[in-house]
Amino acid sequence: MPQSKPKTVYSKMSVKSQTVLPREVRDRLRVGPGDRLRYVIDDSGVRIEKGAAHEEDDPFATFAEWSGEADEEAYADL
Repeated sequence: MPQSKPKTVYSKMSVKSQTVLPREVRDRLRVGPGDRLRYVIDDSGVRIEKGAAHEEDDPFATFAEWSGEADEEAYADL
C-alpha cells in the first residue's frame, strides 16, 4: 500500500505569541477548548501532542529543570 503524502497546514503567530490550531490539527489531536497540549522538543524538531489530563496535577513538574545528571550527583548525599 503506498504511503500518503503528508498534508501541510499553516497558522500565524500573533504579537502575543498566540496561534490558532488549524481545524485539521484539532481534529487529528481530538482536542477542544480546555484541553492541554504537550510540546515534545528534540533534535529532529517539535511535536505537538494532546496532554494527559493528570499532567498538570504533577506538583514537581515545575522543577524539571533541576532533574539533570549533574543535579543527581550534586545532591546524592542529601
